[in-house]
Amino acid sequence: MAIVVAGFIGFLLGQFLGILLEGIGATIAHYPGGLNALGRAANPPWWSNALGFLGLWTGFSAAIIYAYREGHLRLLPHQWRPRPSDVVFVAVGVAMQFIIDLIYEPFHIKSLNHPVNHLFKAAHGPGFVLIAVLTTFIAPFFEEWLFRGVLFRAIAEGAVGVTKTTAVVLGVIISAVLFGAAHGEPVQFAGLVLLGMVLALMMYRTRRLVPSYLAHASFNATALVAVIAQRVGH
Repeated sequence: MAIVVAGFIGFLLGQFLGILLEGIGATIAHYPGGLNALGRAANPPWWSNALGFLGLWTGFSAAIIYAYREGHLRLLPHQWRPRPSDVVFVAVGVAMQFIIDLIYEPFHIKSLNHPVNHLFKAAHGPGFVLIAVLTTFIAPFFEEWLFRGVLFRAIAEGAVGVTKTTAVVLGVIISAVLFGAAHGEPVQFAGLVLLGMVLALMMYRTRRLVPSYLAHASFNATALVAVIAQRVGH
């Protein structure tokens, strides 16, 4: 599966570029301790997260381009065309956030909010707004295109020696596991895999990326609203 390998390489490339950009940012900002201290920071500055995103999405873009140009994955005719009925998927994304929270509730995991705190705790004013926009609207765009639009389809449509149904199941599971692993959050891994499976099924049933994008964006937006409510409460 050349496309799946390309996706993995694109992810690694994105990680490397993100670190490189963060290093440049640390030098320009004269961050105390430089890149090493930045990498260990529990709550890095907003510009560090933004630069990390930029590098990561560059790697994602390279993998997506490879899939179409060299991997011969065909573009779906209307994959980014919205429809009025797509608004229902916003509700699905919000519901998934609450469902996953309920699943984790019995375990009383204190570090469940670590990813959100890592992104937003040191962000204020314009920096907070920028990270909010990046995580709510831009991140889902690149992640849906790579994990559902490319990796899921590459497996579901390209698996050999199995039935079509088995190929789709493999695509749903593998793309969701890769999606969860790419976030690098062991505690949240199971919840992210569950979300990834739901998003892959959306893409499979609708043959478009807009539904999964809207659900993903609203899922992230729900977490953002919780952060804002917490700040206002304090």
